[in-house]
Amino acid sequence: MDRLYRKNGQALTELCASMGMARQSVTQHLGLLQEANLISTTRRGREKLHFINPVPLHDVYRRWVRKFETGRLALLHDLKHNLERNEGMTDKSASFVYVTYIRTTPEKVYEAITTPGISRQYWGHENVSGWSPGARWEHIRANNDATVEIVGEVIKAEPPHLLVITWSAASRADDPDEESRVTFEMEAQENGMVKLTVTHDQLQPGSGMEQGIGKGWPLVLSSMKSFLETGTGIDL
Repeated sequence: MDRLYRKNGQALTELCASMGMARQSVTQHLGLLQEANLISTTRRGREKLHFINPVPLHDVYRRWVRKFETGRLALLHDLKHNLERNEGMTDKSASFVYVTYIRTTPEKVYEAITTPGISRQYWGHENVSGWSPGARWEHIRANNDATVEIVGEVIKAEPPHLLVITWSAASRADDPDEESRVTFEMEAQENGMVKLTVTHDQLQPGSGMEQGIGKGWPLVLSSMKSFLETGTGIDL
């Protein structure tokens, strides 16, 4: 987990390096972490890449830690991040993969992402678009000002199982270097659950957007899960 924290999205060969463990042992450890939903995997060519899945960790934090230590932990987290941040990186190699399981249907998840009146109830924003490939989409704060905060383009839409969009801060939408990509994948499970995988990639390491994404998606996905299962989101 610490190795993936330092560099998310590593292949097995990278994780095995300098660990003093047999490759089979590392594979067994990764299998246990994936079974516990603490890591997720995706394939890129012939490689299988491993990512921290912070959604269940955030659920534990929200239930047991935040109410006791919010202020002090936030200060320590920000200090640690600022000290470790690499200021010189301008590539777009950073990525996050989040996985959560929701007792609902793929149709309901897709609808929750693409319907303004629903997304505002668990996200505090309305996602507005025609949702056809090539269409513009806007992420609008659900308040009196109706501020457009995120904009992008719909790359692929295959309801109810796949949605791919670009993602840029509205103030920097004209800069291609600031654009990233989000992929939503909805897979129905035999137990009546939906496996929702959100991949946010093509981010600049150390950028403000990467910092916001790392904190924001676990909150949003926890709220979505709560809303779809109970009718009530969490306070973002």
